[in-house]
Amino acid sequence: MVLLGKLAIVTGAGSGIGRATCRVLANGGAKVIVADCNLHAAEQTVKAIGRDHAIALEVDVASLESVSKAVTSSIEHFAQPPSIVINSAGITRDGYLLKMTEKDFDDVYKVNLKGTFLMTQQFARAMIDHHVRNGSIINISSIVARISNPGQANYAATKAGVISLTEIAAKEFGKFGIRVNAILPGFINTPMVDVVPEKIKEDMLQRCPVGRLGRPEEIAHVIEFLASEKSSYVNGAAIEVTGGLK
Repeated sequence: MVLLGKLAIVTGAGSGIGRATCRVLANGGAKVIVADCNLHAAEQTVKAIGRDHAIALEVDVASLESVSKAVTSSIEHFAQPPSIVINSAGITRDGYLLKMTEKDFDDVYKVNLKGTFLMTQQFARAMIDHHVRNGSIINISSIVARISNPGQANYAATKAGVISLTEIAAKEFGKFGIRVNAILPGFINTPMVDVVPEKIKEDMLQRCPVGRLGRPEEIAHVIEFLASEKSSYVNGAAIEVTGGLK
């Protein structure tokens, strides 16, 4: 149990990579705050992994007020802030650039990039204030940040921003004993990928050397590594977990 005694918070934990991550972290010995804007979905995740290991929390990562309340709730419940923060919340609003609405751009920005910023800032501040050492923040970017799919200008831009945010946070937080890393998943078998047109999925599978979609658990196990002391000298990294998709 590489995470025994650790406390983690996972956003976007109601499904997909977030839910798989909660299960893997709990199996690794951590207590997990299962955070999602959909409280029912978060509670279903808690039910799946067991209430002895997790609690559900409704969090809108795009809202400073909501994120601040999450920090307070974490400390009230556990008498300390989490030392592990997984920023997995993310949305898509795909559309070609000339047809993309301002709202679709703003909605994706608010969750994917602003949400990662708020969670990173507020929980890192809590770790520092409570003298938590050996902190680990893991931000979920995407391989789309590098392969730049047409029709995903908003999503790709925010996920590229997550990489830059990660690199800067790693430089600023290192002196406080907090490491910050990013993971760039490829096409993973999640509800987000379910809505991708079949033609695009077929094209991606042809370009992927292993010839299949990834499983959420395959991302979660890399997250577990980055959350643990086994990765104690990994900081500011952007790790591709794509099956070789470029």
